[in-house]
Amino acid sequence: MTFKDGDFLEVEYSAWRAIDNKLLYTTIKEKAQEAGIYDEHAVYGGALVILGQNTIVKGLERELKSMNVGESKKFSLKPEEAFGERDESLVKVIPLSNFRSQNINPTPGMRIDIDGVPSTVKSVNSGRVVVDQNHPEAGMEIIYEVKVLRLLDKDHDKIELLGRTYGVKPSEITIKDNTVELYFDDSVKKNADYFVGKASLVAAMFNYIKSADKAYIREEYIRPKIDEGSNKETGKETERKEGEEK
Repeated sequence: MTFKDGDFLEVEYSAWRAIDNKLLYTTIKEKAQEAGIYDEHAVYGGALVILGQNTIVKGLERELKSMNVGESKKFSLKPEEAFGERDESLVKVIPLSNFRSQNINPTPGMRIDIDGVPSTVKSVNSGRVVVDQNHPEAGMEIIYEVKVLRLLDKDHDKIELLGRTYGVKPSEITIKDNTVELYFDDSVKKNADYFVGKASLVAAMFNYIKSADKAYIREEYIRPKIDEGSNKETGKETERKEGEEK
């Protein structure tokens, strides 16, 4: 079996810098912990790859297209097939005052967005900030180890994995007559990240799921439980204090 543009794959992968074998990224929680790069905010587990959408480096996509479900492969990619060669014109000097006017205190190593371009602060000296807009791994050979977990052919599974990708996996997904209903029960935290992720999920669903013409969102909210025992205890304590004051 070979895969084609438009296919939804769930993959497991890790990437190392060839020059020193440093682990850069992984979808495997235990491997991230062992390497000291674990991020409690990251989503670990099978990752979604939609072929032909330029969401992964071209060398990795080429290798994936030649693989089969259940197959694992380890390979090395030259810079031009990974994150590109370095472009020194992307190293820029910006007045420190530009950052201060935005209440930003730049420090070496900080990742920051400049005019929509992810950038890395390299140095801060004499009122000037040197930033590098190359990808951090530009110019490097990258080693990948990847496994294709499954090919998704059902819209339900595609939407579920899209939700996990944006950190808002629906509790239930119902699809009927080109209409999708997403249900998020009370176990899904309704914080700011949730609302951003939900909007991203709906936008991606309309972009990639051609049969989805309409979407409904149902959300469950449950009143927080009050510990009556604790309240009673608090009341007794209040009574004692009032009595003591008398």
